[in-house]
Amino acid sequence: MPSIQRTIQASEAKTHLPRLLDDVERGVTLIITRHGRPIARLVPESDASRTSVSQAIARIQARRRRNPHVSVEEILSLRDQGRR
Repeated sequence: MPSIQRTIQASEAKTHLPRLLDDVERGVTLIITRHGRPIARLVPESDASRTSVSQAIARIQARRRRNPHVSVEEILSLRDQGRR
């Protein structure tokens, strides 16, 4: 499902935040601008999580290319250390 994206001014975001959060919850991505320049982006949580996971996978793949001799067990161990 393609994401809907809208641009709004910061003053509108300040005035209508509850309604805008409802829109984001329904899947709309909002780009907030000040003086015509983008300053922030509100994205649905599922989009943010998906982006975060994609970035983590890309970092792991890049590291594997740089050091192909790291075992899966070592990667899992490092992952587990990061959870502590």
